[in-house]
Amino acid sequence: MSFVSRLNPKGGITDFWTEFKKPTPYRVPILLASIAPVALLMWWATGEQYMIAPEPPEVTYISTFAADQTDEEIIAKNAARQKIMDARRAELEAIAERKREIYRELGRATGVDVTDTENPVEEAESADTAPEEAAEIPTEIEQ
Repeated sequence: MSFVSRLNPKGGITDFWTEFKKPTPYRVPILLASIAPVALLMWWATGEQYMIAPEPPEVTYISTFAADQTDEEIIAKNAARQKIMDARRAELEAIAERKREIYRELGRATGVDVTDTENPVEEAESADTAPEEAAEIPTEIEQ
C-alpha cells in the first residue's frame, strides 16, 4: 500500500457525506458542536493584541572628568598616576626580591644548593613577563 494512498481524503469525505445525508434530527447540532471547540480555539489563537511600546529608560551619565578640563591638566594627572604606578611596581619588585632572599636563606639553612634552583625560577619568571618571546620547541626527542 502506497504512503500517498493513506493520505487520500476521498474516503473520509465520502463516509462523512454518507452519514450526514441520513435524516437524523440531531445532525446539524452535532455538526455545530463538533465545529465549535475548534472554531473557538482558532478565534482565541489568532486574536490580535496591540501593545504600546515601553518608554525608554532615563539614562544618567556619570563623568569622571570635569567638563572644563584642559589637555595639559589631563596629561599632568596621567603623569602623577604613572608615578604612583611606578612606585607600586617598584614596591612589589622589592617584596618579590625579599621573598627570594628569604627562600635562599631557607635553602642554605637546610643544605640545599641554592644556585641550581635560582636559574629555573628566573627563567620561568622571564617567560611569564615576556610572553611574546616564544620558547624554542625541540622537534626531535633525544634519547
